[in-house]
Amino acid sequence: MVEADTERAGDFLEGLLDALDVDGDITTWVDEVGGHIDLEGSDLDVLVGSNGETLDALQELTRLAVLRQSKRRVRLLLDINGFRARQRERLVTIVKATAEQVIRTREDHEFQPMSPAERKIVHDAVAAIDGARTESLGEDPHRRVVIRPT
Repeated sequence: MVEADTERAGDFLEGLLDALDVDGDITTWVDEVGGHIDLEGSDLDVLVGSNGETLDALQELTRLAVLRQSKRRVRLLLDINGFRARQRERLVTIVKATAEQVIRTREDHEFQPMSPAERKIVHDAVAAIDGARTESLGEDPHRRVVIRPT
């Protein structure tokens, strides 16, 4: 089912790119996290927007289009020209350095509020580090992650 829904998402995005008269290559794939759609093209930066806000909206729109067709929730991750991959790498680098500081100083570190996807990246990165743990605090949209020593 995830593969079929991911293909639906790719078809939806292909139609959107056609309607916008923008060229782009679409690659879909599935892993244990869910369906992935990668868009590559020289004119797609406008679909990323400031700090990925347009990309987030486009991902949600795509997810809702698939939900409407399939009548089931699906986890879809959309990336355009590697934007999310680069953001993930930067966040993991920051988290590792911060976790090392927390372990060294034995003092908690509280991040600014983050999206659910960003919080998951932090939790996953810290889970691989001995001597530190994470906890989420607050309510969306102000939910944030704290790294604590173990």
